Amino acid sequence: MTNIKLHPRLDNGIQDYPEVEGFGGGTLTCLCESNKVEVKVSSQTLHNHACGCSQCWKPEDARFSLVAVVSRETVEVINNEDKLEVVDETAAIQRHYCRDCGAHMYGRIENKNHAFYGLDFIHTELSEEKGWSAPKFAAFVSSVIETGTPASKMADVRKELNNLGLPTYDTLSPELMDLIATKAAELKGTLQV
Repeated sequence: MTNIKLHPRLDNGIQDYPEVEGFGGGTLTCLCESNKVEVKVSSQTLHNHACGCSQCWKPEDARFSLVAVVSRETVEVINNEDKLEVVDETAAIQRHYCRDCGAHMYGRIENKNHAFYGLDFIHTELSEEKGWSAPKFAAFVSSVIETGTPASKMADVRKELNNLGLPTYDTLSPELMDLIATKAAELKGTLQV
């Protein structure tokens, strides 16, 4: 391992991710000392990944967030919903965060024409339950330069991610990019099956 810090759950190897077959979800809690926001997620996650974009919530001193998707029907705020606000109402992903501690509880796509409409983005590190899916790739890797990582360290960052078994992309994974392009073709009327 190098001295490159990525995320507390990645820095000593991918840990805390003993994915469990049939795992049915858990509860995400914000970082407040009391009156915590709680979000119940009643499914396993998909497309869990390390994200370097400047919009995703990251724990202190982390270069990357860990974010995964679930169906929006499986996400329910069960406690202190009044503490939630949207970070940027003009963004494609409406990131609902706790205004007291700053933790992003879930991100939702409201645009019905977006390829990811119907999916919510969550941070399973806010859950104490074990069994969530493990990270499978790293997205928007170059974006960590925008948040303070020296460009001279990027080869080390990519090497560290690859050593963890996380292929690196400066967009999303090819599978997710195909979904975006498929939706764009559908909207243009050029989709070939």
